[in-house]
Amino acid sequence: MAYADVWMIRPTLDHLPTWALPEGYRLRTYRAGDEAAWMALHLDADPYFTVKDAHFPPEFAENRAALAERMFFVETMANEVVGSITAWWMDDWRGSGEWGQIHWVVVARTHQGRGLAKPMMAHTLQCLAGDHTRALLDTYTARTWAIKVYLDCGFSPDPAGLAKGEVRDAWLDLQKTLRHADLQRALDQTES
Repeated sequence: MAYADVWMIRPTLDHLPTWALPEGYRLRTYRAGDEAAWMALHLDADPYFTVKDAHFPPEFAENRAALAERMFFVETMANEVVGSITAWWMDDWRGSGEWGQIHWVVVARTHQGRGLAKPMMAHTLQCLAGDHTRALLDTYTARTWAIKVYLDCGFSPDPAGLAKGEVRDAWLDLQKTLRHADLQRALDQTES
């Protein structure tokens, strides 16, 4: 199976999905000191990328004040942090101006499959819609079920990426597993 780093886009932030967190979970914003929880989540749950202490500062240091409004954590009612997502931005993605960015999405392994990702995405998209008109995210095609969530939230493969043979092959391989109508539509629109 072919895998690739890929971009996904949502060209408009109209008609956003709404999903509530399951009972027993709540959402909160970043608090000073949450770097350790963020790091622990990524070390626990991401088999494709090893996060190191050095990742948090360059990602967020220049705009650290924005974290209190743009970084979210899901926690249990017992205050266990089990997920994180950030409503970030890119000032000028590929020369096309500013985009809102879904950034660093993670759910602890023991809480995956419990319906947390879609509510996290819905909340974060609402946050982005306050300042942006479109959104993007970067992911890896081996993250099959995360990509299903992104597709369900209105994201589609970046057409420029689909024009690259190895990236298109990775999406085609993924579609064999997902069989997602929106992904198929995107693939059909860019057939050579």
